[in-house]
Amino acid sequence: MTDITPPVADRRPHRFTTHGITLEDPYAWLKDPNYPEVTDPDVLAYLAAENAYFESVMAPHQPLVDRLYEEMKARIKEDESSVPQKDGDWLYWTAYETGGQYRKWWRKPVAGGPDELLLDEPALAEGKEYFRLGAFAVSNDGRHLAYAIDDSGAERFEVRVKDLATGEHLPEVIPGMLSDIVWTSDDAGFLYGLANEQWRTDNARFHRLGTPVSDDVELFREADEGYRVAVAETSDRQWLVIGTGDHVTSEVRLLPAHDPLATPILVAPRKEGREYDVDAHDGTLFIHTNDTDPMWRLCTASVNAPGDWHELIPADAHFYMTGVECYRDFFVVEGRLDGLDQIAIHRYDAPTEPQRIAFPEASYAAGLGDNPEYAVDTLRLGYESMVTPGTVYDYDVATGALEVLKVQEIPAGYDAAGYRTERLRIAARDGTEIPVSIVYPAGFERDGSQPLFLYAYGAYGYAIPPGFSTGRLSLLDRGFAYAIAHIRGGDDLGQQWYHDGKLDKRTNTFNDFVDVAKGLIDAGWTSAGRIATAGRSAGGELMGAIVNSDPELWGAVIADVPFVDVLNTMLDADLPLTPGEWPEWGNPIEDKAAFELIRSYSPYDNVVAQGYPPMFIAGGLNDPRVTYWEPAKWAAKLRATKTDDNVLLLKTNMGAGHGGKSGRFESLREAAEEHAFVLWQLGIDR
Repeated sequence: MTDITPPVADRRPHRFTTHGITLEDPYAWLKDPNYPEVTDPDVLAYLAAENAYFESVMAPHQPLVDRLYEEMKARIKEDESSVPQKDGDWLYWTAYETGGQYRKWWRKPVAGGPDELLLDEPALAEGKEYFRLGAFAVSNDGRHLAYAIDDSGAERFEVRVKDLATGEHLPEVIPGMLSDIVWTSDDAGFLYGLANEQWRTDNARFHRLGTPVSDDVELFREADEGYRVAVAETSDRQWLVIGTGDHVTSEVRLLPAHDPLATPILVAPRKEGREYDVDAHDGTLFIHTNDTDPMWRLCTASVNAPGDWHELIPADAHFYMTGVECYRDFFVVEGRLDGLDQIAIHRYDAPTEPQRIAFPEASYAAGLGDNPEYAVDTLRLGYESMVTPGTVYDYDVATGALEVLKVQEIPAGYDAAGYRTERLRIAARDGTEIPVSIVYPAGFERDGSQPLFLYAYGAYGYAIPPGFSTGRLSLLDRGFAYAIAHIRGGDDLGQQWYHDGKLDKRTNTFNDFVDVAKGLIDAGWTSAGRIATAGRSAGGELMGAIVNSDPELWGAVIADVPFVDVLNTMLDADLPLTPGEWPEWGNPIEDKAAFELIRSYSPYDNVVAQGYPPMFIAGGLNDPRVTYWEPAKWAAKLRATKTDDNVLLLKTNMGAGHGGKSGRFESLREAAEEHAFVLWQLGIDR
């Protein structure tokens, strides 16, 4: 509750009719018709007023924000550096300097010699409100570096090429890139993709060094506006890969790495609902696909007959195969066994007898790290859990020995013995058991009196790993338990888990989250009104749905770049992402049932006159994924409709995009603001 008066957005008549139903949207004017340029003075004035209100309301809590920020910063090793990794004749690593917001990229010869600075992010970011490094690719011979930068948050990257022998940049610059960068094997040039006017990568192009960008050759163009094109290479670096697809269907083409202008080899034509990806070893394609089962299987085919697939490893009801990577002497299958990460090494001559890497904890996150070379006898791995800091290993494939190369250093100190972690299962209303990963301080009393922070995402088949967080310690050390609900919509338990939270089953995601919260309350972990929760992007949509349905459960809600204006966005085919999103949410333009379903849960459309919990909403003016007007419209409607006097804040980053502010310390400060809001609202203002 505050004495400061919040801004009130105008209500301006706006109505439209779809499927015979007339809808009113009095805040539609907050969408600037000139977007992506935002110049409308009324829009800018409203966002500025909300930002001023945010600053005024949070001002008394600035000492807490500062305290949290210093805590979080003290847990970060300021001169952090990565473990060097060999790629050809060089060892590569990155390093921060004390006080540095951004990394520097380094290398040195394997045979010995001085360190060489490849790229100085702090220098590139100097004087800019926002900076992000995108693609980064050194040529095979180590001579050239192609990299891409974004200095607005709009995710339209500019490609530059640096001669590492001279330190000079080549004259060619490629604006508007949105892809990876992949060099040809002779290092004559590289593949990339441009974003079109709708911010969709519908092409793959080849740039030859030393030639004008206007002469670049388009290798492939995708006609379906819902598909996106990506470029990659196989592990043996013999093939360039052009992939295209949406959320449910994919198609792959191969080009000889030495001849990008050759006729592409189509591995298998697109088939609705079938996804596949491809790696290669010694003329054999390894095809990872969901064509027969949502747990995926592995097939092989000759590169001379790429559509003739032969099953190598069948689908398993308990093992969700998430990826396959080929090396000279073995291949690695990654996946999750009943939801827990697994890494298995398979020999080409005995592919069904895997060598599994064992991990000790009941809940953890593990996976392959950076392994750029094809001919290796050790694998770089990453491991962490909710109580174990990030650990980098080298795994000796011959002996099975794990060598610790680095453990995340926490300068302020950390004792894992002070915390506990468990993996729970809580039944949703339809009887489905939802996994929950939870961490809490030792001695935590399960008498319902303690605060709890509950997090989930629940969309696009993205699983939230039960990993480590130094920022989270600020909550745990103030008595919180912290839980991750592995709800449907993610693929935590397999691709069917994802399918069971999308399209006409979308509401399972929201129900799962609410039911996990109620289950934790029933088990004494916390009580109604003592739960803080947060979600970003599609996770922000989750926040919007659960405050509409069960507002009394939540003591504080953080919604970052929240996808809350779902119906209007899915009805606007001109927005950059919309056509590619229809397989995820449904197409309300053509399908009345999809229209009715989205309308029934779209958070913005379902704001009602009731009490709402305290809420902190954040957006980014340059965000191309969740446009700034979604959080702005939602906040405006909530202010005009809700019946409580709980605080509602809207903060719009005027110089950033979907990821918030750039720079490791600026992002820490944003996290400190959100944590301070949570502590304030739950009465733990210390």
